Amino acid sequence: MEPTDKDIFLNNIAQTSPFPFLLEVESANGIYLHTTDGKSYMDLISGVAVSNLGHQHPKVVDAVKKQLEKHMHIMVYGEYVQSSVNKLAKLLIDNLPQHLNSVYFCNSGAESIEGALKLAKRVTGRTEMLSFKGAYHGSTHGALSISSNENKKYRFRPLLPDVGFLRLNNFEDLNLITKRTACVVIETIQGDAGVRIPEKKFLGALRARCIETGALLIMDEIQSGIGRTGKLFAFEHFGVEPDILCTAKALGGGLPLGAFIAKKDYMDLFTNNPMLGHINTFGGNPMSCAAAVATIEVILEGNFLEEVERKGAKIEKLISNPAIIEVRRKGLMFAFEFETDQIVNEIVKECLENGVICFWFLSCPNSFRIAPPLTITDGEIEKACEIINNAIKKVVN
Repeated sequence: MEPTDKDIFLNNIAQTSPFPFLLEVESANGIYLHTTDGKSYMDLISGVAVSNLGHQHPKVVDAVKKQLEKHMHIMVYGEYVQSSVNKLAKLLIDNLPQHLNSVYFCNSGAESIEGALKLAKRVTGRTEMLSFKGAYHGSTHGALSISSNENKKYRFRPLLPDVGFLRLNNFEDLNLITKRTACVVIETIQGDAGVRIPEKKFLGALRARCIETGALLIMDEIQSGIGRTGKLFAFEHFGVEPDILCTAKALGGGLPLGAFIAKKDYMDLFTNNPMLGHINTFGGNPMSCAAAVATIEVILEGNFLEEVERKGAKIEKLISNPAIIEVRRKGLMFAFEFETDQIVNEIVKECLENGVICFWFLSCPNSFRIAPPLTITDGEIEKACEIINNAIKKVVN
């Protein structure tokens, strides 16, 4: 008897948890996933903050098709001049602070963090790296080292040395940043800690302390960037600019792509002593860059970003139940907190059974997330919120 697709998935694809969703997806469009059994699901997590324009956005698909007709991968990163890569770099730089004028393309968020950490050490000549309690920056060795969830780390120790953690919004902890510190890494909005938003004054004080000590400020916008919060990048809300910016997830419009961005003087240090100080094969893949250009162009059109905040406020108003302890939100990035993780698990399951995909947080088990495509319509919002409200009501009652 031939194995089913689920059999192959469970037995031959390396697993990450004992309880995957196991949806057999046949196609996707807009905010919907369509499965092989004829069901449709509203994807309210955008593939975890990736599909910010929804699935199969026509401008993104068209851009990928046009690039496909020209060429796919042709050389390792940093050797050939490729039009889609150049166009994306210029589009990013034109919409960022003037000093962020050099882009290093990679394949994922964790890769962007790894590159940023190396760059900070190379620029400063220092070794200490500071991050924040609640932080999640990825699962590769360096990114995991500066992530704070010990439950995800202890089996893989020893990790990188000379790493410390500050408390978010704790001004006293800023004194831990010293002239030994190479970098301070902060998620502009903490994602997997359950959408934790720093105080504007705290980010300002953090920026000032980094300038005072010569430490580089690395801002991780892997989840919060590319329009998710109603700005192209979330740091724009706070009046604070990073020395190094990390981006990925939604950047590629559904294709693998990451980047870290800094001033050219910093990036040039990778070219000597040693030469080829940071290299990769697939970074800046021309297909991914073409998709990214189309994605960002759509996001920057008209009042698209203003609509993100309006839609977020609408969802916040519509999802309501006395059992909700707190709603944390920036734009269309949400956490709904309840008394226990058991309640959250049941709500997520109930939503799935009724055609709405919500999800958990790695480091905040008593909250569930939604991060819908930024293109979601008012009608889709109303339908999804009704299903979520019914699920909450059924579970808490």
